[in-house]
Amino acid sequence: MTLEVRPLGLDGVFEIVPAKFGDARGFFSETHNSESFRAAGIDVQFVQDNHSYSAAKGVLRGLHYQLPPAAQAKLVRVVRGAVFDVAVDIRKSSKTFGKWVGIEISAGAWNQVFVPRGFAHGFVTLEPDTEVIYKVSDPYRPQLDRAIRYNDPDIAIAWPIPVDDAQMSGKDRAAPFFAQAELFD
Repeated sequence: MTLEVRPLGLDGVFEIVPAKFGDARGFFSETHNSESFRAAGIDVQFVQDNHSYSAAKGVLRGLHYQLPPAAQAKLVRVVRGAVFDVAVDIRKSSKTFGKWVGIEISAGAWNQVFVPRGFAHGFVTLEPDTEVIYKVSDPYRPQLDRAIRYNDPDIAIAWPIPVDDAQMSGKDRAAPFFAQAELFD
């Protein structure tokens, strides 16, 4: 199996496009293989799979992360619909600290995003009935769970749709701004 791995401009964040083989029956795709990922320079062990469903266009989830020692790397893919996916570098020692990158991922494009530890992550749905499946490298730990405000002016994410009226959790709407957030040293 082959996969394309494209850097997205922030150290360790990649778009991944797995090979997809189709015929009259449908298709087959190997969306994750530890050996292939390791050969591409992504050496991470995933321990949990998460699945989210959003009924409407304009559902925003994020910007989420976990603090060490339970920081999570994520492999994010869309199995129905489309999202604009965002990663924000929250590593204080990084050259790209506070910078963000965003990319549309969709079932149609069959692309994925790898987000390493040390990044906040979020997405907004671009279509109704969107389903996102993502692998994480550490289980959910509520005591280490954190978020950053989706519309923080210091980060200035250029969301592709108006997000101030987006559907989101109360937790995400009230998340601290970047300057007040607990970040990675």
